[in-house]
Amino acid sequence: MFDLVNGLPVHPLVVHAVVVLLPLACLGTLAIALRPAWRERYGVLVVACAAVATVLIPVATSSGEALEKRVGDPGRHAELGDQLIWFAVPLLVLSLALVVLDRRQRRSVEPTGERRTPVLTRAVAVLALVAAIAASVQVYRVGDSGAKAVWGDQVAAR
Repeated sequence: MFDLVNGLPVHPLVVHAVVVLLPLACLGTLAIALRPAWRERYGVLVVACAAVATVLIPVATSSGEALEKRVGDPGRHAELGDQLIWFAVPLLVLSLALVVLDRRQRRSVEPTGERRTPVLTRAVAVLALVAAIAASVQVYRVGDSGAKAVWGDQVAAR
């Protein structure tokens, strides 16, 4: 199903979307976790990037398997690519939780007019930071192994 579009392999087309959107979601998650004031303005955009990237990862892995049948085994790249979803899903869930908790908190202002950041929101922010860093590292690992699988022999030979 995810093999060719107009005679071109789907995998490199979809992978570029993941390679752009997932790191953007990671950077955005870092930003909204560290700067609570940005959650209201940028939170939905961060969650949208994470959601689209997460949806595209299975398309990238399926199209990669189809491409593997045409060009051969990409080595460790396939294994690392299969693991990426397990980094993207926590990022999506935690960034969404951070935005939802922040919105609920904004609605419930203290009688003094003061807003406090509940412990749960702080804990989710810390977990979101960890998820963003972990997903960033995994995107790098997948991309590096993919680039070496495609270009390693050609560039090293010259």
